[in-house]
Amino acid sequence: MKIFINDKPLDVMSVDELPKEKTFECVYDHPEDIPATIDFHDDVLIIEPSKDVVIKLLYLLRTRKLKNLDSVTLLTENKKEVKNFIKSRFTVIKAAGGVVTKGQNILFIFRLGKWDLPKGKFDKGETPQECAVREVEEECGIKVKLGPEICKTWHTYTHNRKSILKKTYWYAMENLNDAGMKPQKEEGIDDIRWLTHYEAKVALVNSYPSMRYLYKQFLKLVPKVHIG
Repeated sequence: MKIFINDKPLDVMSVDELPKEKTFECVYDHPEDIPATIDFHDDVLIIEPSKDVVIKLLYLLRTRKLKNLDSVTLLTENKKEVKNFIKSRFTVIKAAGGVVTKGQNILFIFRLGKWDLPKGKFDKGETPQECAVREVEEECGIKVKLGPEICKTWHTYTHNRKSILKKTYWYAMENLNDAGMKPQKEEGIDDIRWLTHYEAKVALVNSYPSMRYLYKQFLKLVPKVHIG
């Protein structure tokens, strides 16, 4: 489980999931507390954090810029319990979207000053697949064919003073008809474009870390895009 909090990735892992080649500049083993003045930088590993430590960590990630921080990993034997506890600190909402291909090109939208990928919240009674297709078609004015699931992303934000944790299901999709393609202005989308793989990598510089993570997962699933 990788959660993007203030654009910083927080991973929750068990011991057997930790990559052997991964190194950490800051390691905290069974910490009893996280001081407000703590200097988090580069990649941080916290081993078996208590609930109090998790609460303080979430607060720290949400309220401080932490410009020198790259990532935080929580290592625990009780992965499910830690994940559920983190979720309990937020209002969880669900969304779905797609990475749409047309030949070797990928569909990107430009929203709120950043390049993004089409997605939206569930309607009542929808499955993740139904939501993903509907949102992509509505936001982009195209018709698509649903492909395999790429991954799920998690990110947090604040809305009406509530701390929101959004879980988004992502699917690979193929374009069927883009004759009527246009951005859904009422959803704040200013532009929509088919980008080559090279153009997509450039666009992702002006995007969100969760979108860069998603695109890497997509390339693992659909490696042929590399040659676009």
